[in-house]
Amino acid sequence: MNYDLIVIGSGPGGYVAAIRGAQLGLKTAVVECADLGGVCLNWGCIPTKALLKSAQVFQYVLHAQSYGVNLESTAKADLDAMVTRSRGVAEAMNKGIAFLLQKNKVDIIRGFGKIKPNKIVEVQSVENSEITEYTANHIIIATGARSRELPNLPQDGEKIIDYRKAMTLRKQPESMVVVGSGAIGSEFAHFYQSIGTKVTLVEFMPQIVPVEDADISAQLSRSFRKNGMKVMVDSNVERVDITGDLCKCVIKTKKGEEVVEAEIVLSAVGVTTHIQNIGLEETGIEIEGTKIKVDEYYRTNQDGYYAIGDVVHGPALAHVASHEALVCVEKIAGLNPHPVNYNNVPGCTYTTPEIASVGLSEKKAQESGYDIKVGKFPFTASGKATAAGNRDGFVKVIFDAKTDELLGCHMIGDNVTEMIAEAVIIRENQIKANEILSAIHPHPTMSEALMEAVATAYGQAVHL
Repeated sequence: MNYDLIVIGSGPGGYVAAIRGAQLGLKTAVVECADLGGVCLNWGCIPTKALLKSAQVFQYVLHAQSYGVNLESTAKADLDAMVTRSRGVAEAMNKGIAFLLQKNKVDIIRGFGKIKPNKIVEVQSVENSEITEYTANHIIIATGARSRELPNLPQDGEKIIDYRKAMTLRKQPESMVVVGSGAIGSEFAHFYQSIGTKVTLVEFMPQIVPVEDADISAQLSRSFRKNGMKVMVDSNVERVDITGDLCKCVIKTKKGEEVVEAEIVLSAVGVTTHIQNIGLEETGIEIEGTKIKVDEYYRTNQDGYYAIGDVVHGPALAHVASHEALVCVEKIAGLNPHPVNYNNVPGCTYTTPEIASVGLSEKKAQESGYDIKVGKFPFTASGKATAAGNRDGFVKVIFDAKTDELLGCHMIGDNVTEMIAEAVIIRENQIKANEILSAIHPHPTMSEALMEAVATAYGQAVHL
């Protein structure tokens, strides 16, 4: 069967590409060998947020008395029930993707897709292993990524696990070592610590969440430690002995080796691309390291073949993959989309407190030679945060002193992932500091903290 467009992979890049292609009049199919929606929807963004919500509710119940609510019995965390709810959320979203694809008349081809020369996609059926060939004028590779495995941390799925296993454990471990403090590691460390597991978070770099501004990392570390978590930076898990009842983790620190015992070790050291055995070599598509090389419209070096999402250079984030999908498909359809601005991609981590950021950190801005103005507004001065009962965190802004344009915005606190879009729009449209200050922000809200931080940077703070 011939198509205008075939998309291999149905994650947040793939399904968006397929739907947008169909909307633009292209006869479209999407090839998927697993669950519609990809890792993000089924094993990443969505189910982890469901688990984190359960942990948040549990913490509310534990501290209900401080809100004037008296409970007669002691709350207990039921990990099995939390996991069941999380899987149900993912299943509902999965059905939603299937509905959207069918609504837009996208054909769903179930099987493992492999590209071949002459714009052919070979699909091995998941049901009977039968191989069928399809042709298309345009083929988009959106096969995503999987958990990266370190040689000294071989995952057995029982004692040393990856993020998939971490979100489907049915029995709550009493103790856990989490290796890696990026978004995945920090979120799982927070989740398990919040429901009563004794967590040790180990990070190789000098600060946790190492891609974030140093002030953000320091605040998250304080919040984690306040909740009882052990946080180790400048540390590396050298080896793990799993022969006994507990895992014995030998951790190299600046002060020497330290042994930490735990029931479970979660390896959360990032992801690696899913580009093996999909026909790249056969078709002559160029690769750089573990990524497919593309231009600003996601065209590979082979005519008619494209790649988006985690398999190309850029942040491995769901919203980035979706935006790349739109740019790629609209270019295929003859439109004139703006290339993705990778300097203005927001990042979010859904710990408590949450983290959200966009643009340059203070250190990066200084290293880039900017003369900067920095403003910070703490949530201890926020009426909304005080009323909500969680005043950890702040909003930090960094401006170019010469142009008054926002170089970076960094937030840590309750619901800040819902606030970062304002900073993205400010940067995208080069809105100046005085224009931000002239826009009325509602009170009392968490979002007014951005305006207050700008006022602080320019010596106009009223509430500090």
